[in-house]
Amino acid sequence: MNTQKINLSGILPVLMAFFVMSFVDLVGIGVDRVSKDMSLSATIGQLIPSAAFLWFLLLSVPVGVLQSRLGKRNMLNIGMGVTALGLLVPFFFYTFEMVLVGFALLGIGNTIVQVSANPLLVDVVPGNRAASFLSFSQFVKAIGSMLGAPLAALLAARFGDWKLLFLVFGIVSILSVLWLGAVRIDESGTEEFRATFGSSFRLMGNTFVFLMVLAIFLVVGVDVGFNSNSGQFLIKKFHIDQIAAESGRSVYFFGRMLGTFAGAIMLTKISSRKFYMWTSVLGILCLVAILLIESPVMAWGLVFLIGLAVANIFPLVFSITVEKYPTRKNEISGLMMMAISGGAVIPFLVGWISDLSNVALGMTVLIACMIYLWAVSLYCLKNKS
Repeated sequence: MNTQKINLSGILPVLMAFFVMSFVDLVGIGVDRVSKDMSLSATIGQLIPSAAFLWFLLLSVPVGVLQSRLGKRNMLNIGMGVTALGLLVPFFFYTFEMVLVGFALLGIGNTIVQVSANPLLVDVVPGNRAASFLSFSQFVKAIGSMLGAPLAALLAARFGDWKLLFLVFGIVSILSVLWLGAVRIDESGTEEFRATFGSSFRLMGNTFVFLMVLAIFLVVGVDVGFNSNSGQFLIKKFHIDQIAAESGRSVYFFGRMLGTFAGAIMLTKISSRKFYMWTSVLGILCLVAILLIESPVMAWGLVFLIGLAVANIFPLVFSITVEKYPTRKNEISGLMMMAISGGAVIPFLVGWISDLSNVALGMTVLIACMIYLWAVSLYCLKNKS
């Protein structure tokens, strides 16, 4: 769809899929709450995000290949259905093993949703608004991410069971499947050929694509790593109590939410490549600062700014790459969603280093990731054609 007309009836249910996409960010709450309930170490607790994000490595390319045959909307509905199942499993069967099974299913569903939702959104919005709408979709996702911690606290206080959060979000996922299935969407047929495993992985031989896929791996690692470790970081470095530290996660997602909303507006006026560079610089400065300061008040502000900085990098990397290779959307989407497995690797690395030394040293891994993202932004500025 390349016209200037905006079709809300097609756009809104696709945007709702991005709200469902946010449910994978429950890994942060899962790490804190399950670790407390079951007395887990930092390393073992990080198996929760690993169980969810490992599937992006294993399934993203197969899903990208399959959706070139079944269609993006059909795959998106399958993904939201599996997401609902993953949310209901730990609600009904609360053991550590079943929590891992539930988060694994949540990761499988989210893999499918991420592979399908991004290119489907590109199909239903005007071509010249793709970067802006992709940033706005992350604003929608950030709303769901931000709601997780306070809703868990509210349900725990009101009903004595934080796990009701899984039930609520599971029902929302099922309703989203029904909504998307009820609308008519014209998917693009711009692929020069159908994606295959071979064509997808051969694309990794392209230097530009390789660097951008690695950028996705690391930015998701930063996002999930900060999400899943920020609670323990705030508790141990600034001696903040657990409930307040969990609220820090909401401050982070609030920053992400505002960042994506602002990005959706600013990207109609500013070059996506320049925006990518400056937001990477902001991320580096804020992560360094939060490790050096001692003031809890300043820490809250920096948590917000880190969310603001990270907010737009994922949609920027995706849109810049698709803009350069528009006929390879399914393959690029599969490769980039495969790179979301960074959310399994980077947080585990942070947790492992934290157990060996301290959580502050573990968080330096995130700074190294942001430096790479900044370097790639400079490469993008030099390779515009």
